[in-house]
Amino acid sequence: MRKAPGEPDEERLVRLVAKGDRAAFEELYRRTAPWLAVRLRRRCADEQIVAEVMQETYLAVWRAAGAFAGAAVGGTAVGWLWTIAARRLVDAFRRRAHHAQPPPAAAPWPVAPAAEEEALAAGVEGDVGDALRRLAPELGQVLQAMVLDGLSVRETAVLLGVPEGTVKTRARRARTEMRRALA
Repeated sequence: MRKAPGEPDEERLVRLVAKGDRAAFEELYRRTAPWLAVRLRRRCADEQIVAEVMQETYLAVWRAAGAFAGAAVGGTAVGWLWTIAARRLVDAFRRRAHHAQPPPAAAPWPVAPAAEEEALAAGVEGDVGDALRRLAPELGQVLQAMVLDGLSVRETAVLLGVPEGTVKTRARRARTEMRRALA
């Protein structure tokens, strides 16, 4: 998400979109769509679902940009955009679950860490960062979905393809391990 010097930031673009500025919407899309598609693909290997979620997300942004109050509450436009996309992905999984077999899981081969994961790992230093890096991957996934992405237990369960009870257990184990590591 690069902007040239003097160009408005994403928060400003969202405020312009709220006023019906089509050029601002196109610029917001140009900056955020590649990042958003990669992040969605890490959670779903089905390109059709990713394409549907992308379309639904940007349609929601166009329609609800006036509801973005990020500057007033400390949120970012990119975070707001991801929240919309994550919820749309959960909705897509639910729709598919009613009509057919579950959606394919994320890519089965090892993938490089996402940029936000690297930023989190680099940004969290000391004991907390060490404790986060020592968590088992399944516990880290639950923390990412619930804490970083702001999803509910139910949404996390759908996203990760595990029962809600498993999400709750993993969240409790992650908290316990973090407390133990930081004690």
